[in-house]
Amino acid sequence: MSIEAKVIADSVSPQAIRLTTLSLKYPRWIHAEFMTHRLFSRNASSSRAIPSRRLGALEREYPLRWDANIPGMQSGARLSDEQAAKAKAVWDRMADACAAGVAELAEIGLHKQWANRPLEWFTSISVLVSATSFDNFFGVRWHPDAQPEIQELARQMFQAIMGSKPRPLDPDQWHLPFISPEEEKSIGLDTARRCSAARCARVSYLNHDGSTPNVAKDLDTFAKLAGDPNGPPHPLHASPMEHQATPDRLRDPADPESWQFPAQHGNFHGWRQFRKMLSNEHIARFTPPA
Repeated sequence: MSIEAKVIADSVSPQAIRLTTLSLKYPRWIHAEFMTHRLFSRNASSSRAIPSRRLGALEREYPLRWDANIPGMQSGARLSDEQAAKAKAVWDRMADACAAGVAELAEIGLHKQWANRPLEWFTSISVLVSATSFDNFFGVRWHPDAQPEIQELARQMFQAIMGSKPRPLDPDQWHLPFISPEEEKSIGLDTARRCSAARCARVSYLNHDGSTPNVAKDLDTFAKLAGDPNGPPHPLHASPMEHQATPDRLRDPADPESWQFPAQHGNFHGWRQFRKMLSNEHIARFTPPA
């Protein structure tokens, strides 16, 4: 079982509001539960983007415990050693069959957006998450009633955050995952925000093929996400632009909620999202294709 949580960027505003970005790895079968938490900005690795050979090489995931089935959503006592061994053997047999089928589909030439899907139930997913509040998530998921794997994820996220020291930022200074202060200074803020968004879209500093990115390729990725503002209409794939943010200012220092740009906070508190500064950040009126 490879559940991991690592802080990628950690910042705190003058109002002591902390914004943290974490890189996560966990079994894909708990991803639906993770997605229910609406205060989170997220991007996740996609089976549509990763070559079948790389997905097929992912570590196989198993339940943290082999517990007995009982009525309700919580499991019962542990299976006996003999039962657990049989359950693992069945799990492996099903996974082997899926992996073999995926290899055949890839050999035939079926696109990975379909060929890779049978691998998902027994492999991990990489996720980038940013938020100004994790308390509800910890309260709901680090709880005995939650599935063991998401309990472990919540525990590791909590420990990662508690072990990190946030960097103080003032308004107009930016929280930029996968961009160091030195790189931001070298390439400039506007380019740094775009490169950060491209890397957040990949959920990694690295490219999908494992190579080190360069600024030109990151800017090309950002253009594919954001479209050309001077070109024809293009739907903005905006979620990677939610992780970059700058502290908002208060109109009245005595009023902790008198923000200057509250409409730009999105799902954050006290921080202005890069996404919300883009004029076409959502489709206001949809017209069906001809």
